[in-house]
Amino acid sequence: MTRLQTEYQRLYLPPAAGADNADALGLIGADGRVRALLLALSRPADWDALSPVWRGVQSDLDLPAPAIAVNGVDAFELWFSLAEPVPVAEAAAFLQGLRQRYLADVKPARLRLWPDAAAPTASPGPARIPALQPATGRWSAFVAPDLPAVFGDDPSLDFQPVDDAQAEQLGRLASIPPDAWQAALAQLQPVAPVAAVATAATGVLSPPASSAVTAHAALQGPYQDPRRFLLDVMNDPTVALVLRIDAAKALLPAANDAPR
Repeated sequence: MTRLQTEYQRLYLPPAAGADNADALGLIGADGRVRALLLALSRPADWDALSPVWRGVQSDLDLPAPAIAVNGVDAFELWFSLAEPVPVAEAAAFLQGLRQRYLADVKPARLRLWPDAAAPTASPGPARIPALQPATGRWSAFVAPDLPAVFGDDPSLDFQPVDDAQAEQLGRLASIPPDAWQAALAQLQPVAPVAAVATAATGVLSPPASSAVTAHAALQGPYQDPRRFLLDVMNDPTVALVLRIDAAKALLPAANDAPR
């Protein structure tokens, strides 16, 4: 194997997978587990919008930095590497947690998360990088953290990246160890609808039916008082602003009905 293939296998391929496999079937092991996770942003490609994820997983979740890639067509990508394979559903839950925490204001149609727990083998897996993209005649590549802003809204190279330079980029990366992975998952637990929680807790609050309020895992309880729950969502700086605003809106009926 070349040095680039060795680094790619070290970071992303499940045990016993060949380094020449880079499609969905190659990245998902025979036991249904994965080591590679992809989060991509396109239409338009916008590093300013995606960079909070790259920074946040390091500063907030204490994880190693994911690889940064330009896909040669229309997207910036973050490639996460796990030291040990995990079930597809677990990997997908992690990505959804990142989306809800850092990208809640981004339209879902602009995001690609892989693996997809609903159809992991049906959705195309991450393509080999670097590679020439027939649709654009340009190249995908792994890039250094200080370069994405240089690309603007054209996440591609007009020349073939040098394999040794690409291997060097990957060689600087570390996989997420199991203990750090579990700690991060604990902070990115699937969220629970505030409306449902509030209604279940004696029906004190009746948020608007259109409310999309969700709560961060750190607020998962125990909560006997729905108003307290909503207040904590509203005041938690780690929750996306749009969700904090929805929590404030959900509190309005209770505020209006409070004794004066």
